[in-house]
Amino acid sequence: MISRPKEDDLRAWVERSLGHAFRDPELARAALTHRSAGGHHNERLEFLGDSVLNCCVARLLYDAHPRSDEGVLSRLRATLVSGETLAQVAAEIGLGERLRLGQGELRSGGMRRASILADALEALIGAVYLDAGFEAAADLVNRLLAGRIEQLPAASELKDPKTQLQETLQARGMPLPVYTLTAVLGDAHQQSFAVTCEVPTLDLLTAGEGSSRRRAEQHAARQLLERLPGGMRPDATAGRAKP
Repeated sequence: MISRPKEDDLRAWVERSLGHAFRDPELARAALTHRSAGGHHNERLEFLGDSVLNCCVARLLYDAHPRSDEGVLSRLRATLVSGETLAQVAAEIGLGERLRLGQGELRSGGMRRASILADALEALIGAVYLDAGFEAAADLVNRLLAGRIEQLPAASELKDPKTQLQETLQARGMPLPVYTLTAVLGDAHQQSFAVTCEVPTLDLLTAGEGSSRRRAEQHAARQLLERLPGGMRPDATAGRAKP
């Protein structure tokens, strides 16, 4: 048994939330179908939507920041297309309540899981692209993210903890930190990673956890940044990714 939003309600929500009336409603249904529900699920549409999203966001940032270099634009884009941001957007438009999920995912709170929400939003972008072309998808991305583009912090505040730590050590001629994976816990679809971050020359070692190795490393790097001697800590404290 799976969760199935009513057809009329789904169509009305799509048009209201996305501003798009699908010529092929099956694309919208597929985009909102998690693999746990079986059948025609959204993973291929997610793959397509991810590429369309990155291209659209790159163009929006290119126009909005005419004096920014590639590195700055890349950091700004990474913020906008991160799983955390996409999940927030998906939650704001009530996407979770429209997902088709298998009973296992329903019981475990899949409709609120950030990764599932972010993937489904990308799948919807891919579905709009297939249904009406690139311009329609670009218009959708603009509607979903325009407000966040205007609220982006300064590029210097977007460096993640690993980058901040690396640059801090390099500026003082010190060796780079050493990251070590210490544990991987949980089932394949819901793993947790444990990592240490060490700077031997400072005799500092911290630990971090996260839903991916990268997130765990960011967490450990953030902990180490906070333990650096006062004179070494970077001025900027932004870019603190959640584990």
